[in-house]
Amino acid sequence: MTLYLPIAEMSVNVFVIVGMGAAVGFLSGMFGVGGGFLITPLLIFYNIPPAVAVATGANQVIAASFSGALAHYRRGTVDLKLGTMLLVGGGIGSFVGVWVFTLLRRL
Repeated sequence: MTLYLPIAEMSVNVFVIVGMGAAVGFLSGMFGVGGGFLITPLLIFYNIPPAVAVATGANQVIAASFSGALAHYRRGTVDLKLGTMLLVGGGIGSFVGVWVFTLLRRL
């Protein structure tokens, strides 16, 4: 049974994709590691374009992080001040990184 992925512009076997997701979910839960670094290479090995594979892994990480943060927020164990500082620092670092990268490409 195949499923067409319009962004990747290809058809994939549903059972292979579900199996990969189950394997990555099992390993992530068993060892407490993030699944993003596992699913990305698996998708690339399955001939999914690298940009789509990276975006898929990034979306998985965002969803898992949001779910965890929401659970901790409900318990009152989220340090909002620290989170805000990390968000601001990450944003500034991203902009500086893009600027440096653009500068170096021009050179």
